[in-house]
Amino acid sequence: MVGLPALPRKYHAASIWLLYAAGLLPAAYGFWLGATGRLPGNPVKEFEHLLGLWALRFLIATLAITPIRDLFGINWIRYRRALGLLAFWYVLMHFSTYMVLDQYLNLSAIIVDIAKRPFITIGMGALVMLIPLALTSNNWSIRRLGPRWVKLHKLVYVIAAAGALHFAMSVKVVGLEPWTYIALVALLLGYRLIRPMIRGKKRARPEGTRLQGEARSV
Repeated sequence: MVGLPALPRKYHAASIWLLYAAGLLPAAYGFWLGATGRLPGNPVKEFEHLLGLWALRFLIATLAITPIRDLFGINWIRYRRALGLLAFWYVLMHFSTYMVLDQYLNLSAIIVDIAKRPFITIGMGALVMLIPLALTSNNWSIRRLGPRWVKLHKLVYVIAAAGALHFAMSVKVVGLEPWTYIALVALLLGYRLIRPMIRGKKRARPEGTRLQGEARSV
């Protein structure tokens, strides 16, 4: 399979910072639309929805990095941390918008909402699980935690599933868009289960090719 042209190493750091900048543009643009009265309906709810939707998109993009490398030979692993952190910041902005602009920091109302409305409970759970992942998304934590770091960051699959469920439960009608995100998350979770089998077949293929070549030469 022909891969994409490799980006020269000297541009790696710049490309990651460019991803951060581009990734925050939807939030900045949505805020500008809301501040200038250009968001339809309830601007706070629309902005809150936009932030949550982009959080889910970045979570899905984070999970897609490994299958893209395994199946298509495109190595974007260097961008996985940035995508994960963007997902965290969007979730944090989503919840902050709910707390400040929607509930006006009425803590008692927020606590009641979290306790009584299942989709908010699920969303809050996803945010809580994302916090340790964001705090340990650095090289020092990888060295310090060792194998425990990998186990901890497997929580991203639970978080993505919670995010898709939170989105579907938050809309009045579960139409094509929520089902699309649910399907994407389900596919990525399913790939995680079959990945060892796929990798095993790929490892066995070169060995089988070599044995065939030896048989022909006999």
